[in-house]
Amino acid sequence: MAQHQFKTEVSKLLHLIIHSLYSNREVFLRELVSNSSDALDKLKYLCVADEAFKGISFDPRIDISFDKNKKTLTVADNGIGMNEQELADSLGTIAQSGTKAFLEKLEADAKKDSNLIGQFGVGFYSAFMVAEKIEVTSRKANEEQAWIWSSDGKGIYDIESSSRDTHGTTVLLHLTEEGLEYANRWTIEDIIKRYSNHVAFPIYLTFDEKEWDDKGNEKDVKTKTERINSGTALWRKSKKEITQEEYNEFYKQISRDNEDPLLYMHTKAEGSLEYITLFYIPKKAPMDMFHADYKPGVKLYVKRVFITDDDKELIPVWLRFVRGIIDSEDLPLNVSREILQQNKVLVNIKSASVKKILSELKTLSETDAEKWKTFVSEFNRPLKEGLYSDWTNRDAILELVRFKSSVVEGWTSLAEYAARMKGDQKYIYYISGGNERTLKASPLLESYRAKGIEVLIMDEEIDEIVVPQVGRYKQNAGDASKEWELKAVNQSGADEELGEKPDTKTESDAKPIIEKIKNALGDRVKDVKLSRRLLDSPSCIVADANDPSLQMAQMLKAMGQDNIPDIKPILEVNPNHPLVTGLKDTEDALVIADTANVLLDQALLVEGVKLKEPADFVKRLNRLLSQKK
Repeated sequence: MAQHQFKTEVSKLLHLIIHSLYSNREVFLRELVSNSSDALDKLKYLCVADEAFKGISFDPRIDISFDKNKKTLTVADNGIGMNEQELADSLGTIAQSGTKAFLEKLEADAKKDSNLIGQFGVGFYSAFMVAEKIEVTSRKANEEQAWIWSSDGKGIYDIESSSRDTHGTTVLLHLTEEGLEYANRWTIEDIIKRYSNHVAFPIYLTFDEKEWDDKGNEKDVKTKTERINSGTALWRKSKKEITQEEYNEFYKQISRDNEDPLLYMHTKAEGSLEYITLFYIPKKAPMDMFHADYKPGVKLYVKRVFITDDDKELIPVWLRFVRGIIDSEDLPLNVSREILQQNKVLVNIKSASVKKILSELKTLSETDAEKWKTFVSEFNRPLKEGLYSDWTNRDAILELVRFKSSVVEGWTSLAEYAARMKGDQKYIYYISGGNERTLKASPLLESYRAKGIEVLIMDEEIDEIVVPQVGRYKQNAGDASKEWELKAVNQSGADEELGEKPDTKTESDAKPIIEKIKNALGDRVKDVKLSRRLLDSPSCIVADANDPSLQMAQMLKAMGQDNIPDIKPILEVNPNHPLVTGLKDTEDALVIADTANVLLDQALLVEGVKLKEPADFVKRLNRLLSQKK
């Protein structure tokens, strides 16, 4: 027996594994299975590419067994195997430059050393989270001698000659009391199905199953071996080999959705980065889509091995409705979440994936009206979040976002709006705040409608935040491009395209009326002006161009921002309406006050603003209605 000292401080390494690289102990089985899969991959390649290995009888498989009485768990494969020197090199020299250098190596190109050769590395050492002693028996393909490596992970390891019927490696774990929970058929099956179901080689589990007679008494115990993984990573198959039904069934498996997906996109990238993505768009929004603690829908794999489905960094938050798989060839298996979030490989995959999803959605919008309508009704709001948070892809997102309109039914895009614009129109107009019905009935739209100017209806709270930040819409058409500012019709000055101001006589006649209303309202308003956007209604409110809308102020206060000052509206009045002209010859202070306040309050109500004193509004209205004609 040859005894060796570890070439690194294993206690520090184990501390790193347990506390930094792994969030739960059960991943040890994922790591051991992954190592076996790598060993099988290597031998499978050599059997094709190397004449020295072509005569080997090779039926690749991974076998798992356990003995609860003996407190053991075994993972075995018939892969490439290791000889004495390779056991020492692979299991005795890990992180030889220290844990910091080890992590740096993982982030660089350690995958070229650890991929496919069954080298174990850090993944192997994760087994010490559940085992007090580990024995590794291995025989290299094309060699007769087997060797056994053993250690309790406390500073030394032993290597001595042994025997094994075939090439490959057997890892025998002597479980701790805490690790004994993994000597269980159902626990093992669950872990394999969650983490390693798509490992490309069959995984078999051997277990004892009791048989019972008709009276419920134990009759016999039989040892059974059953395959417990599917063995095929669907996303790694060629798209030509996968049927629509297979895509749909896989979606249901990973999403737990009973319906088929609305859309899927399957991409294989080769070159400086190698990865595969398979993304799905559901037909219905996830129930938790607007919850802060939503469950991410994208799973990360590395070389078919499941890494995580609980990382919100895999895809932008605004695309949280997307379901699917990212499988990278360039990430290390055992990287911590903190490192994962900063990994340049994943950042590049994420960026390319977003662009792919946006491209596929644009194609859907152009080719399938019904599916696109379904998508917009479910996911238009998250897209608007992307306008606010994703500046890199804002232009592409802006082409996908849809709005309601004052002139067409259903949804419309900014491109469609621009195509309907009059040639001399300077702005893209919109109105926000309140629900669709209230906004379409707003007095603010009267003159726009009369002049055939379309106004976009933005009836979601998020519109108040997103659209002002977007600011402009640029449309590229070949070599030419056009750009328009997005302008809210409920802002002062937005009516400059509606025509000339009231004539001099109208302004002169209305001046004393304006003064009476302004004096009566006092600090309830920022200003009172004549309106050129009103045709039938007596009044409307608008916001100063430098102020947020009243709806925005209410929303911010509802979000707990108590430092928001009271926003005073600008009241615009129709100089031709009887309620307004009737004030010209009125000197009754109460009538003037009642009329002025009713003009303001009804304008607020029409815009969906809650009155602070509704009882006062009712009293004033009743007094005006009860006046003698």
